[in-house]
Amino acid sequence: MPSSPQILAIAAMDQARVIGFRNALPWRIPEDMQRFKELTVGQAVLMGRKTFDSLPAKFKPLPDRLNIVASRSATSVPGHPEVQVWHAACAELQKFKAGALDLGVAQLWVIGGSEIYGQTMPLWDELYLTLVHSKHQGDAFFPEFETQFRLDSEERHEGFSFQHYVHSSPARP
Repeated sequence: MPSSPQILAIAAMDQARVIGFRNALPWRIPEDMQRFKELTVGQAVLMGRKTFDSLPAKFKPLPDRLNIVASRSATSVPGHPEVQVWHAACAELQKFKAGALDLGVAQLWVIGGSEIYGQTMPLWDELYLTLVHSKHQGDAFFPEFETQFRLDSEERHEGFSFQHYVHSSPARP
């Protein structure tokens, strides 16, 4: 268990930075879904309302994880009282990272969508990225991160790669 709480991000994007189309993934990669499950189970996941809404009913909320939805206006998620709602995601993440907010987990995973990724990126310790080796039609894109993170490892597969990035600057908020 890490000495202090970690904020991690996980995403899949294609060569054009596409992460979604019409509130769904534009590809089907079972290995990516398995990796997502293995990394996030037993931890907390933070997502935007649209990402939560896009989850299939049988996975809503994501099982065996503390589900947190970032929303400017909602105070709860209808039908899911166990889901936490955060109005100021970055402020809550900073409290978690500082140890001032006990969620009962060591890791909080930012799982999308585009807006949440962009807002929270300065707080991430690491990024787990699946790079899809093709281009797809999309309307949701992953923000540029390359200047803030360095590639730590890469595992190549047919049609995609699993990449692990660490933040370039360890001294951050």
